[in-house]
Amino acid sequence: MKSVRAWTLQALPVIAVALMAPSIVAAQAAYPSRPVTLVVPFPPGGSSDVIGRAIAPKLAEQLGQPVIIENRPGAGTAIAAGYVARSAPDGYTLLIGSGSMLTLNPAVRKDLPYDSTKSFEQIGMLSRAGMILVASNDSPFKTVADVQAAAKKASGQLPYGSFGAGTASHFTAEMAWLAMDTKLLHVPYKGSSPMLVDLMGGQVPLAMDTVVTARPLISSGKIRAIAVASPRRLAILPNVPTFAEAGFPNVVLESWGSIMAPRGLPKPVHAKLEKALNVIMADPGVVRILAEQGVEAVVGPASQVDALLAKEIPAMRAVAARAQITAD
Repeated sequence: MKSVRAWTLQALPVIAVALMAPSIVAAQAAYPSRPVTLVVPFPPGGSSDVIGRAIAPKLAEQLGQPVIIENRPGAGTAIAAGYVARSAPDGYTLLIGSGSMLTLNPAVRKDLPYDSTKSFEQIGMLSRAGMILVASNDSPFKTVADVQAAAKKASGQLPYGSFGAGTASHFTAEMAWLAMDTKLLHVPYKGSSPMLVDLMGGQVPLAMDTVVTARPLISSGKIRAIAVASPRRLAILPNVPTFAEAGFPNVVLESWGSIMAPRGLPKPVHAKLEKALNVIMADPGVVRILAEQGVEAVVGPASQVDALLAKEIPAMRAVAARAQITAD
């Protein structure tokens, strides 16, 4: 009798799991059964917000449930990232991630409320946009060689603008100066708009910016394009050379975006989201909306983002250390 009782007690956990398994599978198969929230780490109206609002209705179509945009700006994307990192890994809270959030912040900030690889799992690639070195029309600079020669003569006193300390703008510029074996004087701004105003006015001769914000001023002839930090020339600026063409193949840093979730998603949920995202990013309407922002829509699996993280996290830490980059 004792042996029967002992066997029964030992078997109870197994029986319980077996009884629960069908309901767990059913719940995952029914995903999503309620609205999904897509967190955007920037305020309404910006490029990331426009992208989020472009893909949200398409994601809703694929999932069969509403997708709600929730803007959580602040602290260099850390507020949104920390919020999502603490959320349940059930597929109902997603985040627009970025290279600045996942690879640049860890290089310059020690108190982040998330870990770029441990806190999240990637769903897939979303977008890619180039960084570009631009010059004031009042400056003599037309090529990378011009900038390099002037910087060497100026002995660290030639100023350039970025849209903030520790941002992609700052990192890309310092990568370029390190590659050229030069040093320029960093002038950090609070965003692209004031930086570009000063660039047009000649208060600062050079600036590193995203193609998204600089392109309208380049197209209208108000500022001069020098080089893009992309692996190849951009279709939207076909006449602008890459840094590689100027002899600096390692000056490559693009502003990229992804969709991610708290780590620990059930595999069927992850698979459903990744499949939906692949369909969405190939949608001609989505591609057009992103192109209007100067952004390239990217169809790429989670493994592609993971590879970017594995490459860029140590690389950006090395750049930050060599160039002594710190955040605001």
